[in-house]
Amino acid sequence: MITLYAFAWVPEFAQGLVRDLRVRWALEEAGIPYDVKLIGRSEADSADYRKIQPWGQVPAIEEDGLVLFESGAIVQLIAERSESLMPRDPVGRAKGAQWLFAALNSVEPHVSNLTIIDLFHAEKDWAKARRPEQEAFTRMKLASLARRLAGREWLEDRFTAGDLMMVTVLRNLRQTDIVTADPVLGPYVARGEARPAFQRALADQLAAFDAHAPELAPA
Repeated sequence: MITLYAFAWVPEFAQGLVRDLRVRWALEEAGIPYDVKLIGRSEADSADYRKIQPWGQVPAIEEDGLVLFESGAIVQLIAERSESLMPRDPVGRAKGAQWLFAALNSVEPHVSNLTIIDLFHAEKDWAKARRPEQEAFTRMKLASLARRLAGREWLEDRFTAGDLMMVTVLRNLRQTDIVTADPVLGPYVARGEARPAFQRALADQLAAFDAHAPELAPA
């Protein structure tokens, strides 16, 4: 049985975006049973957990002696076990993996840069000066993605782990309307969010935060 490590609580701005959601969604799509071990901030900083996840982050998993961290690596592992996330033919598998890595390498860094400015530094002078250029660069990256998706339901001819990863990356821009107002990317993310497996994963993550908020939320 896979044990998934996830935070017991995070601030509201991060709820529904923490990267264990990617793993929960992949497991739900694949129909693979799993347990969740919720950890608090002090446990995440402990020496024992740092042996599992060197940066004290989530997600991480344990299964039959295997310890693995990084959401991309974990989702790829799950996808390799499930035809619902990755075609069995070599070309289809390669294409799905291609988009999984594209989401993490070609899109997420630019999405994250803009999100960090908006959520943590918006009132600082350097951020105000930097933001227009960062937004323009992020929009350029997303325009290339939108061109790929124009006229398509998914990045390839069916839903794969690449779409799962890309949708979770795009959701990180929810503090803006850059994705939701886009006539291609907005519906694409909505299609991903409408999948029953995503809905189950999101509900489980949010339920944990709701259950632990009184205990862990700052006074």
